[in-house]
Amino acid sequence: MSRPAHRMATDQARFRDIVRGRLREDLRKYLQSSELIGRQAGRVISIPVPQIELPRFRFGGPGEKGGAGAKGKPGQGKGEPQDGENGVGGSGDQPGQHPLEVEVEIEELAELLGKELGLPRIEPRGCKKLWVEGGRYTGVAPEGPNSLRLFRRTFRQALQRTIASGEWDPADPRVVPIPADQRYRAQRSHPKPQSAAVLVHMMDVSGSMGREQKDMVRIQAFWTDTWLRSQYESIEVVYIVHDAEAKEVDQETFFRVRESGGTKISSAYALCRDIVRERYPADQWNIYPFHYSDGDNWSARDTKECLRILDDELLPMVNQFAYSQVKSVYGSGQFKVDLDHHYGEHEVVVTAAVEDRMGVPEAIRKFLQRGR
Repeated sequence: MSRPAHRMATDQARFRDIVRGRLREDLRKYLQSSELIGRQAGRVISIPVPQIELPRFRFGGPGEKGGAGAKGKPGQGKGEPQDGENGVGGSGDQPGQHPLEVEVEIEELAELLGKELGLPRIEPRGCKKLWVEGGRYTGVAPEGPNSLRLFRRTFRQALQRTIASGEWDPADPRVVPIPADQRYRAQRSHPKPQSAAVLVHMMDVSGSMGREQKDMVRIQAFWTDTWLRSQYESIEVVYIVHDAEAKEVDQETFFRVRESGGTKISSAYALCRDIVRERYPADQWNIYPFHYSDGDNWSARDTKECLRILDDELLPMVNQFAYSQVKSVYGSGQFKVDLDHHYGEHEVVVTAAVEDRMGVPEAIRKFLQRGR
């Protein structure tokens, strides 16, 4: 490696260390805000990193020795314009400072999350057999790049076509391949077991769930998704919203739907059960239902129905069921009390009370600390 290239690789490694250090310092802040949500593109997330301010000489105050050797106000940087010059104090024409954005892979962000919260790796339960491309080129295809062209197979195909069409002349034995004769090496597809997971996010969108409550839900959903995506090779996410009725929606609708109506939690659990049964067999998928609510339910009778669905139908199928209760002015918080009383220290059921954004990291830790 040449010296300039080696120096560039060294600088790039130092920059990555600086970014990781800044992320590690600010991770708690990100765990309590929605700043990273919407910045994900595939397996990469854009992270805003504030630029490092370069050192400057500063003018001292009256009576202080030394200084920058020019007129200026105390605290003003040498070379910085006075008030009213070049836009300082006015509209101005100087560019503003913008934070630098760097791309971080989900696995790297999840690693920092795991270290910060002390999370164990998950041991997958179900494995789904997916058809994937094999590593060896043992097949033959009529299309492909020239670097993989099979000359003997191409000539044989051309010879067979020439003889079959009656164009073969023993006195002039020429064979000219045409595009249809070309043959190329190809990978064979074969079933390969892969650990697969499905996340079912269920959110109460009744009238008592306001914007702040939904924002706390978004933060929890983002970080649980980030961690589980780093643990599984294949993952799917299902979104369910409910008031008195439940329905499956896309991600954008899940976080933007307006609050209204009453609350019937059993409608969400029943829909979750039906979706899992129809699309995600428990022997092939690792299943994670997450429910977010402020704890209000329309009646004790519906709470009993929720417990019945969980006991008889959902819990036998899932790796873990998580319930997050976000505090609201109008929510009673009774549903978490009922769950805790019924399940106690159940190995599959985890509940958490989120009073405000400061409580989000602890809720995420509770949901993921068991490694299920």
